[in-house]
Amino acid sequence: MLAIKTKNLTKKFDKLVAVDNLNLEITEGELFGFLGPNGAGKTTTISMLCTILKPTSGSAKVWNYDIIKEQTKVRKSIGIVFQDPSLDDNLTGRENLEFHARLYKVPKEIFKERMAELLELMELSDRVDDLVKTYSGGMRRRLEIVRGLLHHPKVLFLDEPTLGLDPQTRIHIWKYIEKLNKSEKITMLLTTHYMHEADYLCNNIAIIDEGKTVALGTPTELKTSLGGDVITLTTGFSGKPSKKELLTLKNDLLRLKNVHTVNFLKDTLRLTATNGDRVIPWAMNVVRKTGVDIESVLLHEPTLEDVYIKYTGKQLRDEPEGKRGQFKRSLTPRGRFRH
Repeated sequence: MLAIKTKNLTKKFDKLVAVDNLNLEITEGELFGFLGPNGAGKTTTISMLCTILKPTSGSAKVWNYDIIKEQTKVRKSIGIVFQDPSLDDNLTGRENLEFHARLYKVPKEIFKERMAELLELMELSDRVDDLVKTYSGGMRRRLEIVRGLLHHPKVLFLDEPTLGLDPQTRIHIWKYIEKLNKSEKITMLLTTHYMHEADYLCNNIAIIDEGKTVALGTPTELKTSLGGDVITLTTGFSGKPSKKELLTLKNDLLRLKNVHTVNFLKDTLRLTATNGDRVIPWAMNVVRKTGVDIESVLLHEPTLEDVYIKYTGKQLRDEPEGKRGQFKRSLTPRGRFRH
């Protein structure tokens, strides 16, 4: 069964096309990643699927309910963990959950049983009667996940559930989400700017940009689609190169044997290439001929971040510094060259 299906789903705000003929199919029980730059259309899509916004054209079904004709049934079938904090700090954890249960008309006995089950799973049983203002950031996110699941939704929307959390807490949240997905057999749609998070959690991933799907597949399929290694050249660009200079350099690099793509990101050049270790000397010579200094060269196997950059041309926001350092150290055996 398809938990979510969209057909040419479109949303326009005056002349701005926020979502452009989007087609998605998400199966029951799947943990699906929905990635894209800020302004790509992710939140607008979720707002339509949750019946908050009405599509301009196209159609969508959530748990086989039409998002326009069967809005009440859609809302009963979904849970949402919002990107921004939405708990009442002046209430206890229990009081926040009770308020949500009343809104969804969850019977008292079912509520008590369900609450106890979820609190134990999320390791919050001993803090449920404390004021939320005393909770850490990670505890608040876990309580929001409990709240989103109280009424037994079939589909859970997780809008950047680990944003702003420290790396250790973020990993704990991943494990809770993974455990819930398996134990509850609940379909989850996850938005995130952390590519390692999507790589760890998601069965399938869609990358959207300017309202359109630009890549779709499993994390492995998407990384394999780059067709080789990734070479990152950190340059000493003085000032801002002209578009003509960048275009000339890009075309010269693309003429090299085994080079597939070239992207510019501030002071770096990112190339995908087969047999990247052999391509590096050729690429360095091309760049040097333009009079540009090369400060460092990094060679690694493709990551989801590389896939993201290839298809959106944009760099990730808020990549944790600790993760960056760990990533570079892990690549040292493949080679890091200094010029």
